[in-house]
Amino acid sequence: MNRRQFLKNLGASTAALAVLGSKMSSHKAMAAPTSLKGSRPNIILVMTDDQGMGDLSCLGNTVLKTPNLDRFYEKSTRFRDFHVSPTCAPTRSAIMSGRHEFRNGVTHTIEEREMMALSTTTMPQVLQTAGYETGIFGKWHLGDLHEYQPYNRGFSEVFIHGAGGIGQSYRGSCADFPPNQVNEGKYFDNVILHNDTIVQTKGFCTDVFFQAALGWIKKQVESNTPFFAYIPTNAPHGPMLAPEKNTKRFLDMGYDKNTAGRYGMIENIDENIGLLVQKLDEWHAWDNALVIFMTDNGQAGTTGTLNGQKVKMFTAGFKTGKGSPYEGGTHVPAFWRWKGVLGEGMDISALTAHIDIYKTFCDLAGARIPDGIQKIDGRSLLPLLEDPKADWPDRELFVHVGRWKKGEDPNQSKFNKCAVRTRRWRLVNNQELYDIANDPYESTNVIDQHPDVVERLRKVYDQWWAETVPLMVNEDRPYTPQHPQEVRYEKQLKERGIPDWVVPAL
Repeated sequence: MNRRQFLKNLGASTAALAVLGSKMSSHKAMAAPTSLKGSRPNIILVMTDDQGMGDLSCLGNTVLKTPNLDRFYEKSTRFRDFHVSPTCAPTRSAIMSGRHEFRNGVTHTIEEREMMALSTTTMPQVLQTAGYETGIFGKWHLGDLHEYQPYNRGFSEVFIHGAGGIGQSYRGSCADFPPNQVNEGKYFDNVILHNDTIVQTKGFCTDVFFQAALGWIKKQVESNTPFFAYIPTNAPHGPMLAPEKNTKRFLDMGYDKNTAGRYGMIENIDENIGLLVQKLDEWHAWDNALVIFMTDNGQAGTTGTLNGQKVKMFTAGFKTGKGSPYEGGTHVPAFWRWKGVLGEGMDISALTAHIDIYKTFCDLAGARIPDGIQKIDGRSLLPLLEDPKADWPDRELFVHVGRWKKGEDPNQSKFNKCAVRTRRWRLVNNQELYDIANDPYESTNVIDQHPDVVERLRKVYDQWWAETVPLMVNEDRPYTPQHPQEVRYEKQLKERGIPDWVVPAL
């Protein structure tokens, strides 16, 4: 569907008020058409790793310079109360499945508990049934064994590193290719799995992932093929390494090497967002392109060193970050831009989450979700995209950090690092209650003042836990004796070598 068709149904409305102290926007916004269902946009989802609400200048960070993301923010519809899981593999599993990660057996990021259950029908698998080409460029982190790889889970184009991060290696199956394990997981000149072939790349990892994604996107645009491009960068996850051109400014300011590396990675991401926007402009591809920027969990790197003194980094007000059951562990940026279709500078305040992406993308693509697959926990966001003030019934989102010891009974950790979130309330660890509507940064525990709320949230959590524990299918899974990506690398090296990756022309 092109822009002219949408414009027939478009109307003007003013931007809603921003929440959580983020910058306000007075831009005029255009209302979405009556229905977006089956509109079949090309979908580009960029998800960065460990970047939180405090890691963008448009959300108040005065040290970082993210001009491209700032402009993208200004032109986007923004979900202001959008939540993910507290850590990375869980969030990826929830996006791919439309349900809580524990219900796919993902209760950790390693130890064979990061492997998304093979019984899960993934969102890209459903999109393929509607004629979409599907590509992933970056971090998969839902199983390194052959049957768990993205080429067997709905992706027709695969360009990924192994494990949960470049260079990582853990007991069991979770490990990257051997050359990437040199120098604490170097982020330059990595070897990457491109479909069925391991290739040698040149350059910084984020630059390479965007180059690969854009080369593939260009082919789809030129052939007029609907597509879903998933660009989950490994940056700014540690180790904190970035090109010198991106770290120098922070080192000159007096920041320590790690902070300069982390902030350098974020500014490098911003450069690549700028390249993505530039190429979509050049290819006249915006009329039918939905581009989304989000992050996979709350902010990592909340402290640093400046001129030899330990300092707290900007966190947008949140008291915690990655790996936390509090608001800062799950509340992330979510900017959706569809030029001429979604409102510019429009804010959506409804309580939304990563589990909602599955139904939303399928509805947009006109893809029928098959009967008999896993129970979907999420909702379609289409009503809110069509009308940001649409009725959106309250809901409960369930949070658990997981990561109990392998072999331990999950029930022993039932109330350890957990939360239930509704539009107004957040019950944390079964013993703290925060009135998020009036106390968004969780300064005051009001559990003694609202016994009825506590009783209700405890009851729904108990029911959710009882339904979920039997679905944690990887808890007793034995360790894989060999790292599959290491075996794959050695086999290819011996049989045909490791070819250089051919950089696509953009």
